[in-house]
Amino acid sequence: MAIKFKGVAVNWAIVLFSGLVLVVAALLIFLLVLKAIYGNFDLKDILPTPENLSYIFVEKEGSVGVLYSNYTEAILPEGSTWVNDNVSTWETFLSGNKIYYDIITDQTIEFGEHNKYDLIILPGSKALSDREIIELKGYVERGGSIFATGGTASWSNEGKWRGWKFFTEVFGLSFTKNIEPTEVYKVHTLRGNIPITANIPTGYTLKIATWDRPIYAEILEPRANQVSFWYDFRREGKLVREEINKSAGIAYGNYGEGRFVWYGFEINSVIGDSQQDYVYFEKLFKNCINWLIYRPIAFIRDWPHPYEAAAIFTPTLDENLSNTQNLMELLKSTQFPSTFFLNANVANTSPGTIRSLSRYGDFGLIVDVGYLESAKDTVNKLLLPEDQLKIIGESKTAIEEITGEPIAGIMPAYGFYDESTLQAMSALEIDYILTDSLSDRSVPAVEIRNDKALMHITKTARDDYEIIGNYGLKNPNYQAYTYKEDIDRIKFEGGLYVFKVHTSSQLQAPYIRAINDVLRYVREESLWLTSINDLKKWWLKKGRVELEYRTSSKVRMEVEVTNLAEEPIDNFVVEIDLNKKVQNVDVSSDLVNTIIPLYEFRPEINTMYLFIENLDSGESRSFLLDYENIGE
Repeated sequence: MAIKFKGVAVNWAIVLFSGLVLVVAALLIFLLVLKAIYGNFDLKDILPTPENLSYIFVEKEGSVGVLYSNYTEAILPEGSTWVNDNVSTWETFLSGNKIYYDIITDQTIEFGEHNKYDLIILPGSKALSDREIIELKGYVERGGSIFATGGTASWSNEGKWRGWKFFTEVFGLSFTKNIEPTEVYKVHTLRGNIPITANIPTGYTLKIATWDRPIYAEILEPRANQVSFWYDFRREGKLVREEINKSAGIAYGNYGEGRFVWYGFEINSVIGDSQQDYVYFEKLFKNCINWLIYRPIAFIRDWPHPYEAAAIFTPTLDENLSNTQNLMELLKSTQFPSTFFLNANVANTSPGTIRSLSRYGDFGLIVDVGYLESAKDTVNKLLLPEDQLKIIGESKTAIEEITGEPIAGIMPAYGFYDESTLQAMSALEIDYILTDSLSDRSVPAVEIRNDKALMHITKTARDDYEIIGNYGLKNPNYQAYTYKEDIDRIKFEGGLYVFKVHTSSQLQAPYIRAINDVLRYVREESLWLTSINDLKKWWLKKGRVELEYRTSSKVRMEVEVTNLAEEPIDNFVVEIDLNKKVQNVDVSSDLVNTIIPLYEFRPEINTMYLFIENLDSGESRSFLLDYENIGE
């Protein structure tokens, strides 16, 4: 029916129909926009409910309950503030990370009022009642999370020794021993390339005070994962593999449908020599919380795909140059990459031999920049800046004239270096320094001097002077076995194995076959065997890749990688622990012409791997991870 409006005939049916079409079109466009933002969502997934908002805002009031255990306080000496001190430290960490929490009591758990929390923290809760144990086990079995420290529930609320039943049943661990406070602190080494230690240097060592008698434990079940170990290869000469297995200090895993993280020490026992120590421990703490409350964790793996760890072979040439013939015969048949270290005096005694070696690897310079009685020596000093610059420069030129190749790295003759050494390296275009110092990690560190990146590689394993000289091992089979123990440790950590041998020791004819055995083992165990120059190129480029990620909705993540280096980087891996059970995972991009990487999803560990190839300098790539939740 047409009606005239101001002299114009209007068909209201057409107007109404057109309006409906526009409304439907607008709704479809709106849904497409939502799909572009949230992925393949259900309407219930995008409504502004408290649960959905928690995926956007980290803070969630009342999500964490911290137990102040009066039962534990009751079994301590009268006047002890131990429980209060521990709980106060937890409050500081939680507040610093903007995590809302409530302090709860033993009765909160006994009466079942703890079930409203996503996470229960049990700081030093040595004494728990039978009712608490029943409630906590049921809570975790149904999907709750526990963050515990020390010998949880090893005493009853009446002060009677209960033993390690709760510890074993819930955490899947076996008690090994307590660390006695005969030392001020104990070194505690963290594994790398796992979600709990994301963005912490592989092999990083925490110093833990021993006044609380920290706990050694052993993993009993595959549902529990070892994060760290107390065994200190620097000071302890025991069987490495066995000692690592028996000395777990941090573990995480599942019990029923729920999760746990356990520390064998109290968090106020962490001793920091620098602010950096506390920064890394806070990252560890935050990773644990994120894992326990089912938030995704992403990081870039240390090594090119498919390697789990890396190794360098660094023959050191001393006065016994005749043994280099044994080395050349080995390298000619095996083609193992090598970086040879020598000083100018040794090179000048037999330049022909050095030129022959150049066919099998590159060279680093051994240079005398001075000597200290110890790392804390304040009397003896290293050489003056101008003297270090002169000595390093002249030695570098001398060896380059013999080898015909540029020298990119140095090794201090006595293991020590200082700021003057780094300044000289920067001025002379030297890229790395290899020292015998025992550092706080098992991967290289990078320092910037005058806008130049300098790589520092430290000792990560026992060398032939220790194995042959100190241990007195003359049988090549025993020598190889000892080296392999360190390789196993480095692989477990995910770090860099530095295989250092000398012409006066391991390169002697009776021992040379042990080297072949060790290097073949390196390759069999999926370690990246490389030269230091290639390692340097990789490590500096990998360190300049920036990773950002966030959760858009319950069914979508956004991941972006950016190459800030001046060169392209190839073949690196982004690992993403989605931290929940999902299926039908897909990777796409909302940007046209973005190269979608190869990827692998491992549902048994809820982890996605993105294999990024050829990311150019300055290039960014954004990816969308879409999935379907299981059980929601």
